[in-house]
Amino acid sequence: MQLERNIVFWLAALVVFVGLLWLLSPILLPFVLGMAIAYVLDPLAERLSKRGMSRLIAALIILGSFVLAFVALLLVIAPVLARQFAGFIEDAPGYAARLQAFVSDPHYPWIKRLIGDNLVGADKSVGDLMNQAAGYLTGLLASVWERGQALISIFSLMIITPVVAFYLICDWNKVVAAVDRLIPLPQRDTVRGLFKEIDKTISAYVRGQSGVCLILGSYYALGLTLAGLSYGLLIGVVSGLISFIPYVGSLTALVLSLGVAVAQFFPDWGAILMVAGVVLLGQFLEGNVLSPFLVGHSVGLHPVWLMFALIAFGYLFGFVGLLLAVPLAAAAGVLIRFAIRRYLASPLYTGDGSA
Repeated sequence: MQLERNIVFWLAALVVFVGLLWLLSPILLPFVLGMAIAYVLDPLAERLSKRGMSRLIAALIILGSFVLAFVALLLVIAPVLARQFAGFIEDAPGYAARLQAFVSDPHYPWIKRLIGDNLVGADKSVGDLMNQAAGYLTGLLASVWERGQALISIFSLMIITPVVAFYLICDWNKVVAAVDRLIPLPQRDTVRGLFKEIDKTISAYVRGQSGVCLILGSYYALGLTLAGLSYGLLIGVVSGLISFIPYVGSLTALVLSLGVAVAQFFPDWGAILMVAGVVLLGQFLEGNVLSPFLVGHSVGLHPVWLMFALIAFGYLFGFVGLLLAVPLAAAAGVLIRFAIRRYLASPLYTGDGSA
């Protein structure tokens, strides 16, 4: 009877939490982003406080350095990215026409057999497909914008987020202690163990994958630019930023870079192969060097599960959902593994018949 009451209580709490998250999603972005920044920077504040520095001073130094570095990077890169993005939008119709000519080129019949018969035969030209893809991407971005209210107020985002991050860094230990006191006494040791496992999984993924995204974005931007590809910086930065979604960043870099390379360089196969080599080398480094070294194999987040969580939470809660997808997926994975361990040790599985 007690077990049934506990199950009902926690299920009701979960429903209330998800409902509040859905209702308040338009205003949650600055707070969720501030919590994410505080979570990432808290270990550094903890190290400084252990060396005798007050938590307040440590938070001021860390957050101030973070904000200054972010603003400086934004001032340097943002104007270039804006120009490249505007140029890419302007040149997209011309690129679509060149890709269509490439597919239909009579000197390369194998291209039409490999691609054209499937696409053109279905009465869909490459230009139509690019227009449809652009429309889908625009719709997706608009949906994320509207649902998440990501930039409903630039002022609130830029002001509230650092303030939330600052206070959370200062009071992180107090917040953790307050949550710990709310755990029911009979289950406190079990819940603490689960929280430690969840924290280990989230920190390993977030901090490791952030490093992967930063390195890949820099590599793609520099490599594609040196290869002479138009909009190489834009493609590299975008591909690096979305590399936190398994396979999506690499696939985006491959499709965009090869599409632009064919439209720009064809019939210069040497330049096209050089661009392809840059992207393929990046994918090799990601799969065999960066991810194993920075993220590791013991994170416990399967790529399929992670992709589902990102798409599902992004659809339901917009940009806020994307920020919450990884921690909630990690927590769900830990709880599912815990439930399976309990099931395998229970009489329901063993047939022991004991209580």
